[in-house]
Amino acid sequence: MPVAPAARVDRFEIFFDLVFVFSFFIITRSTAQDIRGGALLHALLVLAVLWWAWVVHSVVATRIRLGEGFVPVLMTVGMAALFTFALSLPQAFHDVRGNAAGPVVAAVSYIVVRLVHLLLLRHAVRDSPDELRQMRRFVPELVGSTLLLLAAALIPPAMHGSSWAPLVRDGLWALVVLLQYTTGQLVGSWVWGIASAEHWTERYDLILIIALGESVISVGVGSNLIGQPPTLPAVGAAVLGIFFTAALWWAHYDMIGPAARIALHTAQGKPRITMARDAYAYCYLPMIAGIILFALGAEAIVSGITNPHVPNWMPALGPAVPLLFGGVMLYLFGNMLFQLRTLHTLSWTRVGTVGLLAVCIPLAERVPALGALALLTVICVGMVAAEVVIFEEGRTALRRLIFEERISHEAHEAAYRARWHEPNEPDEGE
Repeated sequence: MPVAPAARVDRFEIFFDLVFVFSFFIITRSTAQDIRGGALLHALLVLAVLWWAWVVHSVVATRIRLGEGFVPVLMTVGMAALFTFALSLPQAFHDVRGNAAGPVVAAVSYIVVRLVHLLLLRHAVRDSPDELRQMRRFVPELVGSTLLLLAAALIPPAMHGSSWAPLVRDGLWALVVLLQYTTGQLVGSWVWGIASAEHWTERYDLILIIALGESVISVGVGSNLIGQPPTLPAVGAAVLGIFFTAALWWAHYDMIGPAARIALHTAQGKPRITMARDAYAYCYLPMIAGIILFALGAEAIVSGITNPHVPNWMPALGPAVPLLFGGVMLYLFGNMLFQLRTLHTLSWTRVGTVGLLAVCIPLAERVPALGALALLTVICVGMVAAEVVIFEEGRTALRRLIFEERISHEAHEAAYRARWHEPNEPDEGE
C-alpha cells in the first residue's frame, strides 16, 4: 500500500527500529570494552554505515507501508539479517579466532538488509518507467558498498599479519562511508520524495528518542549499577545521568524539533526534499554519534563511582571525561546544524554551551568523578533553563500554533468521520 500524504508511523516500523537501536547498543558495548582511538574510529565507521542503512530504510518507508500486505514478511527477513549484523559488530574489523568469519558475516548480513530495501523500492516504483530508470542510479552505490565491505573482510586476513592490513581494512570502510554519503547528494531528488512530512519527521524523532533511551540502558548495564548496593554516590550518579539526558532530550524536542516539523510541512517540491535529506538524514548522524560517545563516557565515570575499590574523591581516569563532554558537544553541534538547515537560525545559548563545555573539560578531569558528572549536568540543565526564560515568547507562540493546528486537524477528521454516524437509508418497501 502507498503512503498517504498525512500518514503517521506504522507500528511495524517501530518494531523494526528496535533492532536498529540494538545495533547502537552493541556498538556502545563492544567499544566500552576497549576505549582506544582505533576502537572509537571503528565504532564511528560502523555507525555511519549502519545509519546509511537506516536512511535507505526511511526512504523505502516513505513509498510503501511496511506493515501491510507481503511487506512485513520481507521486512522480517531484513530484521533477521540486521540482527545478525548487530551480533557480528564486535568482530566486524577483526575476528578473535584470527580468520575472516566475523567480518564476512557482518558484510553479508549488511548486504542482505540492503537487498531487501532495494527489492521493496523496486516494487514500489514498478509501474513508473521514469522512476525505475532513476532508481538505477543507486545501484552503483549498492554494488560498490558490497564489494568494498567484502574486500575489507577478505583482504586484510590474506595479508598474513602485515602492518598494512589494519590500514587497508579501515581505508576500505572509510571508502564505503564516502561512497554512500556522496551518492546521497548526487542522485536525483526523486529518491528523497516525501509523501508525508508528518511521517518523515516522526520517523526520525522516534529513532532519536529510542537512542537516548538506549544510552540510559547502556550506562545502567555497563557501569555495575545493577546488583550494587544503593550507595549515595551511586544514586547521585544515576540521578545526574537521567537529568542531563533529559536536558538533551529537551534541547531538541522542546522547540527545535516541533518548529522543524512545521518548516518541513511548509516547504514544497525540491526545497522540502533537500531539507529532509540534509537535516534529517545527514544532521541526525552526529547527534546519534554524540549519544554513543557520551554514553561511553558516562558509563566509565559511573563505573568508577560504583567501584568500592576506588575512592570517591578520585577524578575519572582515561578518556571518560573527554568522551562525556565531547559526546554532548557533538550532539549539540549536530542539533545546531539541524536548526540552521531547517529554521535558518542559530541559538546563541547553544553556541555558548558548547564553548563552556570545551573550556570545562580540563576542570572536569581534575575534580572527583561525581563532580565531573554534576558539572556537565549543571551546564546542560542551565542551558535548558536559560532558553525557557529567554525564548519564552517564541515558545508560547509555537505552542499556540501547534495547538491550533491540532484543533484544525481534529475538526477535519471529525467532519470526515461524521458519515459513519449518519443513519442508513431505509430500504424500499420498509
